Amino acid sequence: MNKTIRIGTRDSELALWQAKTVQSQLESFGYKTELVPVKSTGDLVLDQPLYEMGITGIFTKTLDVAMLNGTVDIAVHSMKDVPTHLPKGILQTAVLPRATATDIIATKGNFDPEKPCTIATGSLRRKAQWLNRYPNHTVVDLRGNVNTRLQKLQDNNWQGAIFAKAGLERINVLPNNFESLDWMIPAPAQGAMVIVALEKDEFSIEATSKLNNTEADICTYIERSFLQKLEGGCTAPIGALATCIDDTIQFKGVLFSLDGQTKLEVAKQCSKSDYKSLGINCAEEILDNGGKELMEVIKSEIEK
Repeated sequence: MNKTIRIGTRDSELALWQAKTVQSQLESFGYKTELVPVKSTGDLVLDQPLYEMGITGIFTKTLDVAMLNGTVDIAVHSMKDVPTHLPKGILQTAVLPRATATDIIATKGNFDPEKPCTIATGSLRRKAQWLNRYPNHTVVDLRGNVNTRLQKLQDNNWQGAIFAKAGLERINVLPNNFESLDWMIPAPAQGAMVIVALEKDEFSIEATSKLNNTEADICTYIERSFLQKLEGGCTAPIGALATCIDDTIQFKGVLFSLDGQTKLEVAKQCSKSDYKSLGINCAEEILDNGGKELMEVIKSEIEK
């Protein structure tokens, strides 16, 4: 217990909230800790859509480097930001109990989805699902941390902006005017926090593994294996949600075209003991039913 575990985190209010949550839990087990905030490329470059920046790992690479060069011992991430392939030498040690995975739309007084609206989001997944439901709306890019995006909604002539509900609730900034988008399939692992450590750091692995929540670990594993099988390193509008009900796991996954006009979906369930193959099987079903061709189209459109 003599070692101080240095916790790497982004320096946004939400990221710090997440890191402090891990810090307090580790300290409750008797471990000494220290927070080490860093700025990621994704936080510094706000005038460019994420998909143009090579989105995979844009919020996690800086912390990966800090861990590999010995500046920090562990890192705490929003799990949906973490690439499905972790860098060599780094492994996942814990998934914390999951908050809600729901997306919400924060609205302003003149919001009426039956009329033409301008909606803001930096997510290809949210954009595609919104346009699938409201093809007459305009969707504009929105970047920045939670507080920055809420302020941009107020400062611009938009009718609404889409957020993950969990992030707003965690730092107590959920606005009065919002609607839950229960029809929108969330990003894989949305609402979950994950801890990663170096493979060779047995002390930090043992300490952080005490915080693992089995149900959250299983559900996010399914969602991320679905994403990994579909994506192949390409950014695409993919949603996935696994839920545990007693000994059964229910899963729903979707793949959309960038304009939202094409939607491929799959829904399956299995017993908890068979969860390892569920996400991959669902992804293969989508790939076999037009997903392979759609992914090629998405890749070529993004490269343009």
